[in-house]
Amino acid sequence: MKGETLKGHLDLLVLAVLADGARHGYAIIEELRERSGEVFDLAEGTVYPVLHRLERAGQLSSEWNDAGGRRRRSYRLTAAGRAKLVDERAGWTLFAAAVAAVVGRSPWPTLP
Repeated sequence: MKGETLKGHLDLLVLAVLADGARHGYAIIEELRERSGEVFDLAEGTVYPVLHRLERAGQLSSEWNDAGGRRRRSYRLTAAGRAKLVDERAGWTLFAAAVAAVVGRSPWPTLP
């Protein structure tokens, strides 16, 4: 699924992945892919701007680490990020229920 399709929901997805602990950018992308059953196959150019924006907003912090001779930047939730995740989850639950109520109301059209 393309990042454009997920626009507006990427913050929630990234925050949810980081709720389990710090990860570097590529590990976040891999975790999104794995948790979604490979539906969310996002490019680095989609995820890294989200990480940088969330960090500028104070919802993530980051630090550089050396792993296997490579420098990687790891991201973790801040207290503000945890609060944002709680709000985003509540909003998502309401949104998903409303969408389900609308599209699940009548039979889906089929092709002849």
